[in-house]
Amino acid sequence: MHDSSTAQLDARRKQLLYRASHRGIKEMDIILGGFAAAHLATLDDAALDTLESLMEHSDRDLLTWFTGEVEAPAHVRTPLFAAIAAHQAASVS
Repeated sequence: MHDSSTAQLDARRKQLLYRASHRGIKEMDIILGGFAAAHLATLDDAALDTLESLMEHSDRDLLTWFTGEVEAPAHVRTPLFAAIAAHQAASVS
């Protein structure tokens, strides 16, 4: 049986999965949505906070950062950003 905090965390993860998979650019649906589908269940509250903060950036900025076209700003280059980029790189190889 779930307690209320577990139920809230599950609801938060479900909402983040939707947001990560329904971006404005299809490539970002694939990058963020693919990572979220594979890893959301293992992320703690702090990592979910980081993911939410990351998703506040524009899709165009995120895409250029994840593809390496433009170097991501220092405040964006978190361990979670690196994990998403590694997941994306593994998905395309």
